Amino acid sequence: MSRAVTRRDALAGFAAGFAVSPLLAPALGRAQAAAFDCDALVIGAGAAGVAAARELRRMGKTCVVLEARARVGGRVFTDETLGQPWDAGALYIHWAERNPWTQIARDLGFALVDPATMSGGSRFVDRTASLAPAAGRRGGFWAVQALFDAEAGEVPDVSFIERVGGPDAEGAGPAMSIARMALGDEPERISALDYARLWSGEDYVLPQGYGALVARAAQGLDVRLSTPAREIDWSGAGVRVVTDRGGLRARACIVTLPVGVLKSGAVRFTPALPAATQDALDGLGMGALTKIALRFNGERFGVPAGTDIWERLGPRSSFNFECFAWDRDLVIATFGGDHARDVVAAGEAGAVDLALQEFSHAVGAQARKACLGGRLAAWSVDPHSLGCYSHALPGRAPARAALAQPVGARLFFAGEATGGGEAGENFGGAMTAGGAFLAGAQAARRAFA
Repeated sequence: MSRAVTRRDALAGFAAGFAVSPLLAPALGRAQAAAFDCDALVIGAGAAGVAAARELRRMGKTCVVLEARARVGGRVFTDETLGQPWDAGALYIHWAERNPWTQIARDLGFALVDPATMSGGSRFVDRTASLAPAAGRRGGFWAVQALFDAEAGEVPDVSFIERVGGPDAEGAGPAMSIARMALGDEPERISALDYARLWSGEDYVLPQGYGALVARAAQGLDVRLSTPAREIDWSGAGVRVVTDRGGLRARACIVTLPVGVLKSGAVRFTPALPAATQDALDGLGMGALTKIALRFNGERFGVPAGTDIWERLGPRSSFNFECFAWDRDLVIATFGGDHARDVVAAGEAGAVDLALQEFSHAVGAQARKACLGGRLAAWSVDPHSLGCYSHALPGRAPARAALAQPVGARLFFAGEATGGGEAGENFGGAMTAGGAFLAGAQAARRAFA
């Protein structure tokens, strides 16, 4: 889930070749200013777009954010359509000690909660009758995790499954679970080195919702909702972005669209993106981590609030049910990989029914009668995301840094796919809303360095 002659450079070249009368300079300046609607256009109002716009405002630059959805937040979204809020996308403020959203939450008065204090324990349901004892499960998980906790430079850029010894190795089961439930895809499609680079640290969750935090942080910004970019023309001085509501021109453009959307061709670039940028996109995939929320009538089925129920359906399919967090009447099913793609293909009604069926298997048939409704958050088929978040393909770990390189000194790509810090650092904030914030703010600074 990598940048290139700005308008200022062009003007400098003009001034080097021609003497401009001081009497003409003010009029020339006004004409130049009139050529642009703002200093920067930001495409997408997710975590990276909001960060870029906030940083541009801090720098004294004018900015317009164009957002295809009818809301801000992108894949960080607190859904309230079931009558109680739940985070349909990003949930955790990961590596909270250096995640910028931590301080923003404090500044805006959002409560931050250690998720460990909410735990009601874990239950495991195995439909295959092959579940290992708890100690064995934990041991297998930590043995696999240790293979990725070495210095990132010591981890080869091979597939996740190859790193643990292949599909028949002892660690294959935990590796498959980690890949699908943490990264959203199958382990043979994920770079082990890319995963090893991820930052770790303390996590927080927000009772008000992570999506609610991003939406609040966007207040006061010039965001044009329901305004998808159709074409980004960087053929001349500056950039012109064409939307269904007309075109806008700016000195620079920061593109924070998800990799899935960029690869789909939904936005046309004129001229086409350079081969290096396109190659970087080709080196990144998008996972399919999916959530289904089930709303109940107050029944708890003997399940304490905060309990995780892990249900294994087969070697490549499972559900994690997060039950009644914050003592709300919601159970959130999370699942990923090809299993998620298959479930999503059934549509919202079919997916909700399947999740309810499996939850009922775990807690009893009374759950079906007590269910008031459900919602599917299927990021992999949402046309504005086409995936949950990015991962580098095996052998393609440099793709994130390559995508972050400027194009024509006026086109900049930023988001969770490039997240992680300043140039030269590892990209350990990738796949997170925190990494997206760092990348968006960095793109704003690079655009006007």
